[in-house]
Amino acid sequence: MTEILSQDEIDALLTAVSSPNVTATDEENAIASAKMSRNKKRLKVYDFRRPDKFSKDQVRTLQMIHETFARLTTTSLAAQLRSLVQVHVVSVDQLTYEEFTRSIPSPTTLGIVNMDPLKGSAIIEIDPAITFSIIDRLFGGKGETLKNNRELTDIEMSVIEGILVRLLGNLREAWSNMTDLRPRLGNIETNPQFAGIVPPNTMVILTTFDTKIGDVEGMLNFCIPYITIEPIISKLSAQYWYSAVNTNITTEHINFIKDQISDIRLTIIAQLAETTLSFSEVSKLKVGDVIRFDTNVKSDVDVFIGRNVKFKAKAGTFGSRRAVQFHEALSTFQEEDLHELLLNKDL
Repeated sequence: MTEILSQDEIDALLTAVSSPNVTATDEENAIASAKMSRNKKRLKVYDFRRPDKFSKDQVRTLQMIHETFARLTTTSLAAQLRSLVQVHVVSVDQLTYEEFTRSIPSPTTLGIVNMDPLKGSAIIEIDPAITFSIIDRLFGGKGETLKNNRELTDIEMSVIEGILVRLLGNLREAWSNMTDLRPRLGNIETNPQFAGIVPPNTMVILTTFDTKIGDVEGMLNFCIPYITIEPIISKLSAQYWYSAVNTNITTEHINFIKDQISDIRLTIIAQLAETTLSFSEVSKLKVGDVIRFDTNVKSDVDVFIGRNVKFKAKAGTFGSRRAVQFHEALSTFQEEDLHELLLNKDL
C-alpha cells in the first residue's frame, strides 16, 4: 500500500530536490528526518503514578452536571442571603488527592459528604473568604469577610452546616439525571490533614467553582474520588446525559406546567351551525331576515377550546339553560395547547 506523505515530508523532499548535487540517498535521508520529526510531535508524556481515569467525554459530562449545580446554587444562595450571588464552573481536573489537599488553605471549611448509594465519600470545600462572607451576611452584616483567617466558632460552624446541607440538595438535583444520589453531610473539618477520605495517591476529579457574593470572591471545590464514582462511570457520557434530560422534560416539566395553568379560566365555544354567504348577501341583511344553515338540528356540535376543535357534542337544554353534552373527544392536549394557554395566563 502506498504511504501518503505529510506536509512536513513534502516540504523536506522539495527542499532536498531544489538543492544542487542532490542524490537519491539525500532525498531518502530528508524524508526519514521529516518522519522522525513527526513521530516526536506525537509523543506524549505519561505519568504512571497519576494515570488519567476519566476520558474527555466523561470530564465534559461532569462539567455539564456541575454547571447545573452552579445555577441552582446561585439561585438558592441569592434567595437565602438576599444578595447578588454568582457561581460558575471554572475547571474540571484530574489529580491526586494529595495534590488537592495541598492546593487548599488551612484552616478552611471542608464538608465530608456521604455519597449514598455510591460507596465512599466526597468533599465540598468552601474558601474562607466565602465562608466568612456568608456568616457575616446571615448575622445581619453587609457580607464582608475577615482580613485574617481563623477557625470557626461553634455557632459559625452550625450556620455553615445549614449552608452545606442546602448545597447538597442542589447537588442531588443536579445529579438526578445520572443516578438517584442522596448525599448526606457527615462532619465538618477545618484542617485538610484530618479529612483523609482516601489514600494520598488516589485519583480524584476536582470541580472548581468561582463564587462571588457581593464584592467578595473566592473558590468552592467539589472533590470526588475515582473509586466512589467508578460504579456509574459508564453513564458519564453526553449521550446518556442528554437522553436522561429529555426524559425528565417530558414527564416532570410537563406536569409542572399543567399545575401552573390549572387555575386558568378558559372560554369554551360550542359552534352550533355555519353557512356561507356572499358579501352582497351579508350587506343586504336586516332585522327579521332568516338565514338557513347547512347543518341539521340533530347534527353534532363542534366544541372549541382556543382555536382547536377538541370535542363533539349534542345541543340541548339543562334545566332552564341551553347546554351541550360531550360524547366524543377528538384529541388530547398537546404541547402547543399548553404554550397557548401559558400565553393567556395572567402572571
